[in-house]
Amino acid sequence: MKMEIKEQRNNVLQNRTEVCFIVDHARESTPGRNAVAEELAKQFSTKRDLVIVDDLSSMYGVGKTQGYAKIYASADDVKKYEPEFLQKRNGLGAKPAEEE
Repeated sequence: MKMEIKEQRNNVLQNRTEVCFIVDHARESTPGRNAVAEELAKQFSTKRDLVIVDDLSSMYGVGKTQGYAKIYASADDVKKYEPEFLQKRNGLGAKPAEEE
């Protein structure tokens, strides 16, 4: 999986970096949100918990996926600006209590 950053913007008001990217995954399955978020966290030298993958759209027959993600400066900013369903979708929601 190769990732190419197409556009990067700093959003000072919401304390985040907004990224548009293309993932090249020829001869592989479409990568999941978690794999893409981990790759973005590596490239931007941050924690996985601060990356929210907002959109992934596969290009039919090409082996490429376009996406949009937001990389926050702190976990408090993630909770403040991201809706709860998007946090859960990215695996950041509250974990259910384990039953004994």
